[in-house]
Amino acid sequence: MSDDPDAFRFYVPRRVSNPSTARFLFATGIECSYPVISTPEGDLRRDQMRECGHYDRWREDLHLVAETGCRVLRYGPPYYLIHLGPDRYDWSLTDEVLPEMRNRGIAPIIDLCHFGVPDWIGDFQNPEFPELFCTYARAFAERYPWIRLYTPVNEMYITAEFSAYYGWWNERLKSHRGFVTAVKNITRASLEAMLAILQVRSDALFILCESSEHTHANHPELVRKAQMFNERRYLTLDLTVGRRVNSGMYVYLMDNGMTNEEYTYFLRQDLREHFIIGHDYYVTNEHLLIDDEVRHGSGEIFGYYALAKAYHERYHLPIMHTETNERDERSVEWLWKTWANIQLLRHGGVPVCGMTWYSLTDQIDWDTALRENNQRVHSVGLYDLDRKQRRVGRAYKRLIEQWRDTPLLPHGPLTLVGNVLPEDLIWAAGEEPAGEFTPKRVQR
Repeated sequence: MSDDPDAFRFYVPRRVSNPSTARFLFATGIECSYPVISTPEGDLRRDQMRECGHYDRWREDLHLVAETGCRVLRYGPPYYLIHLGPDRYDWSLTDEVLPEMRNRGIAPIIDLCHFGVPDWIGDFQNPEFPELFCTYARAFAERYPWIRLYTPVNEMYITAEFSAYYGWWNERLKSHRGFVTAVKNITRASLEAMLAILQVRSDALFILCESSEHTHANHPELVRKAQMFNERRYLTLDLTVGRRVNSGMYVYLMDNGMTNEEYTYFLRQDLREHFIIGHDYYVTNEHLLIDDEVRHGSGEIFGYYALAKAYHERYHLPIMHTETNERDERSVEWLWKTWANIQLLRHGGVPVCGMTWYSLTDQIDWDTALRENNQRVHSVGLYDLDRKQRRVGRAYKRLIEQWRDTPLLPHGPLTLVGNVLPEDLIWAAGEEPAGEFTPKRVQR
């Protein structure tokens, strides 16, 4: 080994100063799904906040978020419990939790709808859902005007597919027509909600969290059908951003109940300046098409890097990695593999601005996508359900400590045009805000 101190001088660490640059968003989330499923005893609401103990332990959960070092939290207040009827709301939970979140300097990304609707609305086939959801979004924004980051409807594609194509949740339909109906209602509801929020908070940002997917064909005769699935996966994002679908998807939509007038509505909307594309990627996100009726999980074939590139080349918008996890025995390796993929994307100029391990705690029954009420622990959290830190929790905390000065975007200071986090939350976290803006210090 050479003792020459100049032998590798080109590769020694560089002096770095990012005084005007916002920081990368390290996040976690509270698992908050609440679809309705069928059981032998009848319909059952699968409220993960209740089943995982969050309603009783939310103060402790917020403490754990801060302990991990996350400054951003994906959080979905239970829409089905809050929206009691037209213009009737119960804000008792959010009036307690959200101010405490603010005091701790944690920026919420609010999921306004996470896989379910109130009983009185019915399901995602209801044509009145977009208008009803819009009024809820406006009421939420008016009550909590300090919140800037929203996911109006979490995983719109999965919501429609699991509810109206696979027949697992909510309306439990198994048809292309049911799927297209759910897609048009969900995407329109999301857009109307965003327009309503922007009337209250004109600088709101919307993280469009969506499952990043790919279907592989295991036989030449299945290539065309796999191609259909690989176009269909983009439908909800295409409609939301106003991107024209290809001719095959247009015919598919028209054949299954969408009208040209309904389709044109989406092309007339342009909220792209407010959008961040959210990527949810799990080892189960790639599928193998076995025959015309069967798709199985294929495991990781292309991986997150390849799928993220494909989505970015389609939309050319900033990206936030918004969900991943893996079972306890593989979790640490999966965490670092995910981070390596994110770094590779950023080094190539793809504007990935955040990463999320989902969720803070273990979950219940997600090994069956909540379809079976087994009350089986899904050990994928940073903490177990007794709130004891798992290996991946320690690893994520270490990763955040090591990489906390990473700029928000790979090239250029975003804060020259505006920060992502509200100034009062930056102040609450102990950082001095840039410029002459002087917010009131948040009381702890």
